[in-house]
Amino acid sequence: MMIVIRPIESSDDRKISNIIRQVGAEFGAVGEGFGPGDAEVANMSGHYHPSQRSRYYVALLDGEVVGGGGIAPFTDAKGSNRTCELRKLFLLPQARRLGIGKRLLAQCLDDAKSLGYHACYLDTLANMHAAINLYQQYGFKHLDAPMAATEHGGCDVWMLKKLDVS
Repeated sequence: MMIVIRPIESSDDRKISNIIRQVGAEFGAVGEGFGPGDAEVANMSGHYHPSQRSRYYVALLDGEVVGGGGIAPFTDAKGSNRTCELRKLFLLPQARRLGIGKRLLAQCLDDAKSLGYHACYLDTLANMHAAINLYQQYGFKHLDAPMAATEHGGCDVWMLKKLDVS
């Protein structure tokens, strides 16, 4: 079993789009107010660029794309862009419990720190138990409500991690 985490390429767009929608449907994240319904899902490689302080990675298991995850700026209600958002971390069932989610999350958090972000926000669904446990292991704390300006009104779990920026 060989696992590779690498930056997304345009040739990955169709596969990762299908994965995001498939896994979203598995957990009931369908339609407006959920990440899989965002316009960017059809062209993920076109929405994540180092020059825009954003990154998206795909995970390959034995050469096949099985998931991905990324970060992008999250502009809060005060107009600050010191927070990033963990975006679209989704894995196919066969890629779960192999440490791939941990590797994707660690890569995203390392990038967030190197890009100068001071915090990382995420929203998800309460029925995504394994994901929530992973986020808690990495120091994300539950919020009582979504951060202002969130696009995902269908989510019911909101978390934030303060980043140690040198």
